[in-house]
Amino acid sequence: MSLSNVPPSGAVPPRGATSGVPTTTLAEPVQRVRSLWISGLVLVNVGINAAFFGPLQVLLGQQAIHFDEGQKEAILALVTGCGAAVSMVANPLFGAFSDRTASRFGRRVPWVVFGAVLGAAALVGLAGAPNVAVMTILWCLVQAGCNGAYAAITAAIPDRVPVPQRGTVGGLAAMGQTAGILAGAVIASVVSGNFALGFIVCAVVLLVSVVPYLFKNEDSVLPVAERPPFKLWAFLKRFWVPPVKYPDFAWAWLTRFLVNVGNHMVTLYLLFFLKDAVRLQETQGIAPEFGVLILTGLYAVMVIATSVVGGAISDRMGKRKPLVIVSSIVISLAALILAFEPTWPGAIAGAVVLGIGFGAYLAVDFALISQVLPAALDRGRDLGVINIANSLPQVIAPPLASFFVVSWGGYVSLYVAAAAIGLLGAVFVVKIKGVA
Repeated sequence: MSLSNVPPSGAVPPRGATSGVPTTTLAEPVQRVRSLWISGLVLVNVGINAAFFGPLQVLLGQQAIHFDEGQKEAILALVTGCGAAVSMVANPLFGAFSDRTASRFGRRVPWVVFGAVLGAAALVGLAGAPNVAVMTILWCLVQAGCNGAYAAITAAIPDRVPVPQRGTVGGLAAMGQTAGILAGAVIASVVSGNFALGFIVCAVVLLVSVVPYLFKNEDSVLPVAERPPFKLWAFLKRFWVPPVKYPDFAWAWLTRFLVNVGNHMVTLYLLFFLKDAVRLQETQGIAPEFGVLILTGLYAVMVIATSVVGGAISDRMGKRKPLVIVSSIVISLAALILAFEPTWPGAIAGAVVLGIGFGAYLAVDFALISQVLPAALDRGRDLGVINIANSLPQVIAPPLASFFVVSWGGYVSLYVAAAAIGLLGAVFVVKIKGVA
């Protein structure tokens, strides 16, 4: 996720701005948010990411092995790729729906609840999936629900948080994401290979995590009379953000996309990397699943530290780009460590370095992105478009990773390619002009 003093909707002309929209709902926030609201935000991020990454890191891989161990890479690529394709549509679509929601509970809260319920129900269904086809469909529903909730809770940040506090809050949200990733790994480890039970526990965690936010969300309410009229073509057309008209938004999207392609290539086959390249069970007597938990724990500690500290430093500096560039370079360095030191100590070093880089990146890049959004009216939709740069790499990375591992050079070539792609993200950050 993710200082100039230029408000996001003021840096460029709003797209299709509608007259009569209440300034109390869409105005740039100026009042600092309180710790209770931030705590609810963090917990929602914990639940969503536990529901995402418990399956992605271990449970889906174990289920793939259960169906056909000889085709585990292909099955995992199919399931995660289809799910990511769904998320590319679900995130901006639900974000756009939340922009237009005139519920008395606010614009974002109804979609947080709906997404969590849908995601949890699909996770419970995954526990009993009889074949790969059903597994794929249910994972797509998990992605749809969790992305709906994520789109809404992400848009709540520029809705409520003033620009000078956004790096700090972005860092805390990133801390919640990381805690969720760690929670998912813990769940997968505790259930000891019982992936069905793991899916059910992830579902419970997702539902419980959204409850505190419901009571102290302070969500803005959009009056029905001042909601723009719905016209299908105009609604669909606004999902395209013209790069020529909004170049900073376009460069921010591209840099996030490249960094995430590299990051997903590094993490997708971590279980298989420990099993087949490091040969962790044979060399260290450690089960690969437990190795994933250890590495995720180390990664999480570093992400939590650098996301909170990096976000706060960025707020104090009033600058975003230097930290985004440095953190992208550090992420690429982690991939190179794994490429040339495929041992247990090398994996530990790679996890630590990756956590240092990605923690700062998550906090500061979100703050940067929140400052280049074209219009306050479309915060949810535009952040959903940005989040395609998170989900599209999940479609691209699996076949890329499978190609490198199976057909061209194995894990060395995989991680070198990941480092090169991530470095391109660092290079293109300099093209963003409206944020320091």
